[in-house]
Amino acid sequence: MPNNATDSEKETIQLGIIGMGDMGKLYARTLFAAGWKKVNVCDMPEKYDQLSNEFRDTGITVMRDGHLVSRQSDWILYSVPAEFIDNVVATYGPSTKIGAIVAGQTSVKAPEIAAFEKHLPEDVHIITCHSLHGPTVSPRGQPLVIINHRGSAEKLALVERILSCFESEIAHLTYKEHDRITADTQAVTHMAFLSMGTTWRHQNSFPWFDPTYTGGIENVKVNMTMRILSNKWHVYAGLAILNPSAKAQVRQYSLSVAALFKLMIQEKEAEFVARIRAAGEFVFGNRGDREHILLSDNLLDQYSLGSVPKEKIKPNSHLSLLAMVDCWHQLKMNPYSHMVCQTPIFRFWLGISEYLFLNEEYLQDAIQAALYDKDIREDDMEFMMSARGWQECIALGNMEGYRLRFEDTSRFFQDRFGEAAVIGKQMIEMITRKTVQ
Repeated sequence: MPNNATDSEKETIQLGIIGMGDMGKLYARTLFAAGWKKVNVCDMPEKYDQLSNEFRDTGITVMRDGHLVSRQSDWILYSVPAEFIDNVVATYGPSTKIGAIVAGQTSVKAPEIAAFEKHLPEDVHIITCHSLHGPTVSPRGQPLVIINHRGSAEKLALVERILSCFESEIAHLTYKEHDRITADTQAVTHMAFLSMGTTWRHQNSFPWFDPTYTGGIENVKVNMTMRILSNKWHVYAGLAILNPSAKAQVRQYSLSVAALFKLMIQEKEAEFVARIRAAGEFVFGNRGDREHILLSDNLLDQYSLGSVPKEKIKPNSHLSLLAMVDCWHQLKMNPYSHMVCQTPIFRFWLGISEYLFLNEEYLQDAIQAALYDKDIREDDMEFMMSARGWQECIALGNMEGYRLRFEDTSRFFQDRFGEAAVIGKQMIEMITRKTVQ
């Protein structure tokens, strides 16, 4: 971690944030609490009065628009959705102070960098960043990517001092490396959870009442799906649709689901088992002495939304997990190498995949259920259809279609979001503590 900023820097350097959504507010409050005396923020002009009231007497300066923030600030963070970044930078970028550092908090860097290159003056530095966690998660110990696209060594060191107050794990990448890794750690992971949610919605089934979706691994699936569906759709749409690397990975996941399902319904055991074993060996065969990401069934069992007795638990094919490991194998992708850009949700996803494949009894039960348990076959068919539907929506770049699919699924579960949010937060705090330790 770089040295902290000096008192002189905190007194004189002005920090600016354009876009005061949840992450913008987290950044503003964290920076000000760390001693930066001049934090300038704004949102859309029509939100000025509301924002002024919210931050009255905090010491944070609310400005009317991004022109004022850009003209005065030495470090400027655009905290806006990826689909709007070009328009917002086009509007306020020309007002950027000479020699200032400009960053963005979008989850997809290709459109952000394109907007910066197109609309910012040549005499400003482009050193962008990305905190890989949501606004309700403590940044301590979480990955924070810094991308020095066009900045001096002196300005890069200043950015590191500014961001040191988050106590995050700094990773330096190019924007192309960032997007390639986050396509896996975020876009495909979210698609898998969304496909599960859409499956349950089409089945008109709440999984916490179903013996097939009871137990440690299932608690992760259910709670992380609820966490995603309770958030804003555009965050996930931007990650999937605007990331140039995401479409190929999302397509392969859909293909892996379909390929495995076809083997299942034909009960081609030898071919199915050979494909699963090859994928497992590729992903987990060389993990060495790496500590397991998750702990035990007894721990994960604490985080249930339902009350199905353990003795009534039924086998699950875990098609979603088998297909993800197969997807990594087909793409020759090592998910452990992507931990530099891990999110809590990706850590859970890799953790339950690891948990399944490294427990021979669990894996055998899943294989037998996948091939021969007709009770789970209906859900698996719906899951394959849901995964293909999400993949086609992403391939077409259809933001409106993504929104409609997301909101339709979200409405079905909305009555349980409050309880799920509490349990999901507890789960993330548990795995975050394990990561930091």
